[in-house]
Amino acid sequence: MTVQQTLAELVAIDSVSSRSNAELISYLEARCKAVGLITEQLPHVDQTGVTKINLVARTTTKSEIELALVGHTDTVPYDPAWIDALRLTEGDGKLFGRGACDTKAFIAAALTAIDSIDLTELKKPLVLVFTCDEEIGCLGAKRLAAAQPFNCRYAIVGEPTSLQPMRTGKGYCLAEIVVRGREAHSAYPQLGASAIFRAARLIQHIEQIAQDLEADQREDFDPPYTTLNVGLINGGSAKNVIPGECRFTLEWRTVPGQSSDHVLSKLRTAVADLRTADPDFVCEIDAGRADDSFETRGESELVKFLEECSAQTSGTVAFGTEAPSMIALGAEAVVFGPGDIRVAHRTGEFVPIDELSRCVDILNEAIRRFCV
Repeated sequence: MTVQQTLAELVAIDSVSSRSNAELISYLEARCKAVGLITEQLPHVDQTGVTKINLVARTTTKSEIELALVGHTDTVPYDPAWIDALRLTEGDGKLFGRGACDTKAFIAAALTAIDSIDLTELKKPLVLVFTCDEEIGCLGAKRLAAAQPFNCRYAIVGEPTSLQPMRTGKGYCLAEIVVRGREAHSAYPQLGASAIFRAARLIQHIEQIAQDLEADQREDFDPPYTTLNVGLINGGSAKNVIPGECRFTLEWRTVPGQSSDHVLSKLRTAVADLRTADPDFVCEIDAGRADDSFETRGESELVKFLEECSAQTSGTVAFGTEAPSMIALGAEAVVFGPGDIRVAHRTGEFVPIDELSRCVDILNEAIRRFCV
């Protein structure tokens, strides 16, 4: 089966994160078994009651693995008006479909690469890892890291990087913040305390924190500093009521070398300062996600190999990946794959055909380089 045929079959299986990925896992397990890989499903039921599965397919039952190829099975939702979202279409040297870029193209390339390899020739263990729920917090990879089903020396983590190896990535953190006030009729504001005004003062402090963090720079990144964003805000109940509550979501993406709770510490200091001026200032912070940044040394054999094969210098990514979870399993991890992240997550998502084909060749060569 060609890589395009494989990608067409993968895209045809709806694996939006809100759904179970069991159908796609069944397909992947059958493909892996057909070439002689030993498979293991690691299922769990998520908080909504939906079954999610990580699949590990390896050449040996030994726990020490030389090379892992890692791809996430879930996709973001798609607009119902995109009638071909689940049908791979071709045009202008590109293949279109939900997940065609992020990141079923990498999975198709990995399956195609291993199809042409005689597993009996491999002297060092290889594993293919297919995870769930990457798009909603890398949850499947984190569960895998916690379970420790194997230790790994090298890992290629599939993401659309236009075939540029990415050896360093920012962390990703998220907090839900609730600021309390006291409701009253808006004609008599002295009887209440506006939660929205209080939240606005805290957000001003957050903006100053963001500006201060620009001084701590890592030149390889764009932008080269930790970024903050208040992406969602909601408060109040009516136009003529002093709002008693205001909620907002804060995210930050940390540069390597900066702890994931660095911003959180500054945020709590800001809250303490506001409470000094306003003793009734009440704020609740729920820091629900703290993904570490990652950095693989430039001298890594995997980094040098992918730089040579791709003819591109290794770079950095500012979006969240499963690399930290693979590092937790002992790996020197590099993020790599066909397609451009800038066209992922949108209607008309695509992967260039030439990049898809080149990815097959590079992954095939990686297996031969590190496992034969």
